[in-house]
Amino acid sequence: MSFDYNSTRSHLILAEYGRNVQNMVDYICTISDRDERNRLAQVVIDMMGVLNPHLRDVSDFKHKLWDHLYIISDFKIDVDSPYPIPERGQIRQKPETLSYPQKRIRYKHYGRTVEDMISKAIAQPEPEYTDRMALSIANFMKMAYLSWNKDSVSDEHIIQDLKELSKGALVLPADTVLTKLDFKSAPPGSRTKSTSTGQQNNHQKNAGAGKKPMMKKKVGGYSNNNKNNNNSNYNNNRKKFQ
Repeated sequence: MSFDYNSTRSHLILAEYGRNVQNMVDYICTISDRDERNRLAQVVIDMMGVLNPHLRDVSDFKHKLWDHLYIISDFKIDVDSPYPIPERGQIRQKPETLSYPQKRIRYKHYGRTVEDMISKAIAQPEPEYTDRMALSIANFMKMAYLSWNKDSVSDEHIIQDLKELSKGALVLPADTVLTKLDFKSAPPGSRTKSTSTGQQNNHQKNAGAGKKPMMKKKVGGYSNNNKNNNNSNYNNNRKKFQ
């Protein structure tokens, strides 16, 4: 007795359509009558749309199904397609190789972005704008330095590195006080607002901690709501039997 295993079967070109669709496409390729091939190909296209309903969200999904039909047949099927027949080279086209930057970074803990910002600052025609950019770049350099080295760094060290990276074009005064930037910090006033809101909520919780929950007043063993509901139900039932 011979057994049929998936390992002995032919390779599934598009596994999402299953073995049955591929067998039907292979059968269509063996039919000599062109009209019959076109009819069966349309049936297979409809079945492929049912098996993959997510393709209906794709623009021009019918075109996608016909392209898949040719791919499943290994481009051997000969039918009248309403769309241009795809080529094998277009389907399995290799992407172009991306060029990797080979420029050397002088100080890797600052990164390439700092070098680009320094180049932009040097290219500015207005000296005042260049000075403001130099101060911002120095603050950013201090944040980048502390992200790699948790120990404190002196402002003189950052100013000297900025001067070296800019080749003497960006020089800050020796008494410049730099600020450590932190992108995770909250905007001004938000921390105080959240704290005050939390304190207010805590005061409300503490104020109501010693109070007992309000209970509805009961009359005759039942609450007022239950008594009113019982009376209305009784009157309604009484009217039905009168």
